[in-house]
Amino acid sequence: MAGIDTDRIAAAVAEILAAIGEDPTRPGLVDTPRRVALAHAEYFSGLGRDPLEHLADTLPVDSATGDLVLLRDIEVRSMCEHHLLPFTGVAHIAYVPREKIIGLGRLPLVVDTLASRPQLQERLTEEIADAVQAGLDPRGVLVVIDAAHQCVSARGVRQTRSSTVTMAARGTLADPVGRAEIIMMIGAPRD
Repeated sequence: MAGIDTDRIAAAVAEILAAIGEDPTRPGLVDTPRRVALAHAEYFSGLGRDPLEHLADTLPVDSATGDLVLLRDIEVRSMCEHHLLPFTGVAHIAYVPREKIIGLGRLPLVVDTLASRPQLQERLTEEIADAVQAGLDPRGVLVVIDAAHQCVSARGVRQTRSSTVTMAARGTLADPVGRAEIIMMIGAPRD
């Protein structure tokens, strides 16, 4: 993976293992530094990538487009930059098209690109909304992320059932009345 020095990560992991009193050369740990380095290369694969590349192939709006596009339950996996522990959950992206739309499979790619870097959930939510706004120039954008953070569940206060919800809105969907119906649609059960 470009720009990620897996050898350096592996050396750092071996040092951490030694620092906690473990033997990084024992059979159960001998391959751990390499495995962790490869995992981190995946976790941070969004560094240096432009999320707008996924929004380049737009389609023109026509009479069959509709008033709203909402993609619910996009899986999110990121690493909190405070403790380098994962947070996972779902993102919901809604936009009101102006002149162009995008294939629905492109929106999860935007989410994954932005989530695959050291991140804060609050900033991630804003960055997704900014990318959709910049890439599609819709009349409105709404992004909601609901995620559980291991820095909250696995350490410190150990709140294993808590989640954090963040929201970013642009244009017509910045108005609470304009987004109320979408919030209800996000939470609506599926048949």
